[in-house]
Amino acid sequence: MPNPQKYVICNGDEGDPGAFMDRSILESDPHLVLEGMAIAAYAVGANQGYLYVRAEYPLAIERLQTAIKQAKKYGLMGSQIFESGFDFRVDIRVGAGAFVCGEETALIASVEGGRGTPRPRPPYPAAAGLWGEPTLINNVETFANIAPIMRRGADWFAAIGTEKSKGTKVFSLTGKIRNAGLIEVPMGISLREIVEVMGGACPMAR
Repeated sequence: MPNPQKYVICNGDEGDPGAFMDRSILESDPHLVLEGMAIAAYAVGANQGYLYVRAEYPLAIERLQTAIKQAKKYGLMGSQIFESGFDFRVDIRVGAGAFVCGEETALIASVEGGRGTPRPRPPYPAAAGLWGEPTLINNVETFANIAPIMRRGADWFAAIGTEKSKGTKVFSLTGKIRNAGLIEVPMGISLREIVEVMGGACPMAR
């Protein structure tokens, strides 16, 4: 019996109000995400990937398209990567801005060309996802963490954060605070420290 077709999907449908964490990664270092997807695809035996990105992120889409072309040019994507038997291709799918497509099964339905509607689970995407085939789906930040962990080791990553929640998390600070922008903090940090210390809390009324 032939091996099933497997897929890797990167969820870049960042629809939460005021959120721009994924956008910053896709615009500043798209190769980091592509590398993480390729490593994940090699690990699970997939040869096709899809990057699902919001239409409201035109610069991210443009830079991803450029990065994919560059990766193909240097043999980092496509057929026989590094002269091995591993093939991996990535296509971009542009979302129409439906908030519900941030949910994995709705996103998969949208990639298939259908309406972005969630479906009951099980089966889970790992067993029956895109076109009914095994599918690994994760978000931008997860794929972006893969290459640094491979380079520096799991112990390095596990040393950050808490016992049950390892590593760091990127947050966007917006609204009525003094210091708006992006922050990367260890898992386990308190919301009070994020808002009052790093964000500067709400400006005092004059």
